[in-house]
Amino acid sequence: MLLELGIIPVEEIDWGRKTAIDGKALHIHREELIEETRGNDFRIASVRADLARPGESVRILPVKDVIEPRVKIEGRGGIFPGLISGVETVGTGRTHVLKGCAVVTAGQVVGFQEGLIDMSGTGARYSSFSRLLNIVLGIDVLPGISPHQHEEALRLAGLRAAAYLGEACRSAVPESVERFEWPRFPTPVRRDDGLPYVAYVCMLLSQGLLHDTYLYGRDVKSLLPTLLLPTESMDGAIVSGNCVSACDKNTTYHHQNNPVISELLRRDGTDLRFLGTVVTDANVTLRDKVRSAEYAVKLVEMLGARGAVVSKEGFGNPDADAMMICAGLEERGIRTVLISDEFAGSDGASQSLADVTPHADAIVSVGNANERITLPPMERVLGDIRVAEKLAGGQSGSLARAGGLGVELQALLGATNELGFEVLYARGG
Repeated sequence: MLLELGIIPVEEIDWGRKTAIDGKALHIHREELIEETRGNDFRIASVRADLARPGESVRILPVKDVIEPRVKIEGRGGIFPGLISGVETVGTGRTHVLKGCAVVTAGQVVGFQEGLIDMSGTGARYSSFSRLLNIVLGIDVLPGISPHQHEEALRLAGLRAAAYLGEACRSAVPESVERFEWPRFPTPVRRDDGLPYVAYVCMLLSQGLLHDTYLYGRDVKSLLPTLLLPTESMDGAIVSGNCVSACDKNTTYHHQNNPVISELLRRDGTDLRFLGTVVTDANVTLRDKVRSAEYAVKLVEMLGARGAVVSKEGFGNPDADAMMICAGLEERGIRTVLISDEFAGSDGASQSLADVTPHADAIVSVGNANERITLPPMERVLGDIRVAEKLAGGQSGSLARAGGLGVELQALLGATNELGFEVLYARGG
């Protein structure tokens, strides 16, 4: 089974008379983009479209989601299945990628647990999104709709915009093609090649209260852990719909470019055998936590894994789910590595995780989200600067200070992403 990603590099971006790729420049018809973003959604009152380039003095906040434009060229299904296209299984065939740019939905968002992107200055070091050519959509909704309707309107609008831009590269000739190939399931377990058999457990936030993730268009709160092809997320099978703290939020872009999956596929057949991805949810009741953890562990054991990587999203409540999964795997002889950020206080001296287990003896830390930094003023703000003090990680009165905005890393989108997407890490003493 094979997925090919045709890479169309984007190094310049501007407004034009037609949405098209010309060499490595993406020209966008602004009014058409706005029209496609709105669609027929009566809940959307207005859409503003702006461009933000790396190095510019631009602050984007509050950010709802980041999405990489892609288009399905060959194979079953379409991009963002269950939401923009049908529900056929994706992850095979050929998909074209506009690499180097992204759709960013911002402006009037639902809750305080959103974050910011700085395109230059101190904050830009902590987020890969500062290095992208961003198409920023400020979306306002009609007053009076429910928070869940508000979130859905924003989520679908961003996906429509990304799908529209993806169409611009449908007929483009890729500069390169990345190939991801794996055997059909179920894979006969061969233990004569001396390579360790490894599975990946990807926890998807699903706590409700606008902490949601979507798999083929379905909210995963009622999901039993499920085995996916390694490449389904690359075709948009997993879509972010949550308002969790920005630092460790998995945006749709993160799911499309999951570095754990990419690295395991790259090393498959060299120093390990990658058996597959198990996606599971993060629950709010003990009964649901136990059910999902037991089921996820069972799937990994059935695959014949001797090792596992577990990633999560969010902090606090999801820590318990991650520890249950880790303990269950280790008790069955499956060596497990966890990826997690820390909330250890601004001095790093507080308890980092809300739950622990003696079995969690191999944890990769991707940074302390409580670390405080000062962000310099920006010449241009896309969105609403007034929410800066209300963001998770913000501080009351910080806007009044001369010289910058004081925040925790928690406020920077992706700063401590628990897929290992960024460069932060912690070294044990």
